[in-house]
Amino acid sequence: MNTERNMPQYPASYWRESVSLPEYPRLNESIKTDVGIVGGGITGITAAYLLTKEGLNVTLLDAGKVLNGVTGHTTAKVTAQHGIIYNELIQHFGKEKAAQYYQASNEAKQFIEKTIQTHNINCDYKEEDAYIFTNSEDYLSQLEAEKDAYDQLEIASELSGSIALDVPIKSALNMKNQAQFHPLKYLKTMTEKAVENGLQIFENTTATDIDRNKHPSIVTREGRRVNCRYVIQASHYPFYDGEGFYPVRMYPERSYIIAVKTPKTFPGGMYINAESPTRSIRSVNMNDEDLWLIGGDSHKTGQGESTIKHYEALQDYAAKQFGISEFKYRWSAQDLTTLDKLPYIGPVTKNEDNIFVATGYRKWGMTNGTIAAKIITDRILEKDNPYRDLFAPSRFQADPSVRKFAKMNTDVAKHMIRGKLEYTNDNVKNLKPDDATITRVRGKRTGVYKDEENQIHAVDTTCKHLGCEVNWNSGDRTWDCPCHGSRYSYTGDVIEGPAKEPLNKVDLE
Repeated sequence: MNTERNMPQYPASYWRESVSLPEYPRLNESIKTDVGIVGGGITGITAAYLLTKEGLNVTLLDAGKVLNGVTGHTTAKVTAQHGIIYNELIQHFGKEKAAQYYQASNEAKQFIEKTIQTHNINCDYKEEDAYIFTNSEDYLSQLEAEKDAYDQLEIASELSGSIALDVPIKSALNMKNQAQFHPLKYLKTMTEKAVENGLQIFENTTATDIDRNKHPSIVTREGRRVNCRYVIQASHYPFYDGEGFYPVRMYPERSYIIAVKTPKTFPGGMYINAESPTRSIRSVNMNDEDLWLIGGDSHKTGQGESTIKHYEALQDYAAKQFGISEFKYRWSAQDLTTLDKLPYIGPVTKNEDNIFVATGYRKWGMTNGTIAAKIITDRILEKDNPYRDLFAPSRFQADPSVRKFAKMNTDVAKHMIRGKLEYTNDNVKNLKPDDATITRVRGKRTGVYKDEENQIHAVDTTCKHLGCEVNWNSGDRTWDCPCHGSRYSYTGDVIEGPAKEPLNKVDLE
């Protein structure tokens, strides 16, 4: 067997592996600044870049490493084609707001292009047409309705029965002149420019709360404070809720990406199918060869089958459709979807206009994250922005929000109850290396993982957010919460919020 075709044992992102990033210190003392940003992804870094250009003192905190979150695990499409969305937006919000959503995404693309040109950034930026395709009769009418929406919004497009990519299709809708890039090469330069302008960055510094007095203070796990005039929560999931009830207004989904070489030459374009399971396809150039990025297989975080099965499904698809000559990388990402599918960008609540949130990008973070930084920066600089009302977190549309609100909370309650009552396997002694199980220890539901050195790691599986029970993610070796998407390492440390504290460790003796 050609081992090069086998799946890599451990997940690793091509973006992270192909660029060298500087390291920054931990925050070890309380400080004062104009703007405190929590989260070192595309939103936080873009906002820092814009604000420092205007002469503001800006401090950015990241719980781990900068650019190691969702931005470092994206498909990196710079596009306004966000799945089949525009017909739905017209139906729910009207033509004017649907047009605003498209314009916001297009403005984000133009901003990225201008920034690349201004600083001469070599980040593999390339214009490509974007395609939604289907091989299902059930989706033909949806693509036709989406084409009609494109026409109403004057989006340059074409509906066709064929595409350059060699996959079976019945119909495809393209959006002209979209783009793709290497997000970390782009953001590395932006970070350097912001640091030159005075940006302070602190890594391995977890923000756990915000104290509100005359001005807000970001409180870290170690009790340090960042006293500031404004706070931007660019941390994927808002760590400070402010009674905005974000946990019940969004749901988390995981998706998967594999990077493979195939015997075929990539024909150009960026592709995503309309039906489930999702299949997203684009290429990158690695050492003058095409590396195919094939993503999809989304599911609610912490729910469903063993997560390694999702990687295997993408591997099977790639092998069948294109052939695999070498399997280079695999990684996964998590993102949040709001009740009405529009991101929440703006003040965390109506009464807290100096604490901002940017979340719910629905897997389209390159454009949504960029426009979020623009909207929030304009608010801080007291400039008008045409999109502030469209994305305001305080909005609440009766349709379709109410039905989703009820459905999501029913789902959360179901998983909370199931986690407390389920039967658990207590056969820890027979665990194989790199395997996990759930058992009961002194009556408590306990997750046990045996690493490759036969070291046992046992944690209380009760999520520190709202008490749901986490499940094992075999594909990424993490404990994932099925209720609100918190994720923990096998040692119990927080990887993604909304949880702020690690899982309790359990002594098996």
